[in-house]
Amino acid sequence: MQQHGNRGGGLELVAGVDEAGRGPLAGPVVAAAVILDASRPIPGLKDSKQLSPVQRGTLAVVIRERSLAWAVAWADHQEIDRLNILQASLLAMARAVVALSLEPHAVLVDGNRSPPVKQPVTAIVKGDSKVPAISAASILAKVERDAAMCRLDALYPAYGFAVHKGYPTPAHLAALDAHGACPVHRRSFAPVRLCLEKSA
Repeated sequence: MQQHGNRGGGLELVAGVDEAGRGPLAGPVVAAAVILDASRPIPGLKDSKQLSPVQRGTLAVVIRERSLAWAVAWADHQEIDRLNILQASLLAMARAVVALSLEPHAVLVDGNRSPPVKQPVTAIVKGDSKVPAISAASILAKVERDAAMCRLDALYPAYGFAVHKGYPTPAHLAALDAHGACPVHRRSFAPVRLCLEKSA
């Protein structure tokens, strides 16, 4: 878990929250919370899926520098298997909000479900393309999760995590078939469960 924050003042603090990694078969789901500074706008914020990895990486640096506060948190593969992916995503979002160095007055979250936080929450469908703070959170979450999957690739090089980031691509499914599941695969996801049943 990481965090960073600075100025606050008497402003109405609104945190944007989003997650990355609900669809993959392996690794954590990562969430970020960002409180933007209206006096230091960040050009180019949009849904992380509409940006290249280089653009995301560049914007992530600017977001960390110019935000009033930001935090990244996650739920790991074991929590995903225990809770289910939706509940694990909401847990990661709540952890990110709690980890902010400034406490927000309100939370805006991408999607149609609200994480369990004490602040008033508004869930906004497609919020990552409509609300700059949610866009910023989507970028930080995606950059952090991609970095985590590259670290896992070094531990489990047979699966190609650095390339597909754990998503169920043909190459990943082929590797799963050839090598079986590794410790960070999500056992509750159908392709992994079928692979384990076959090897049993």
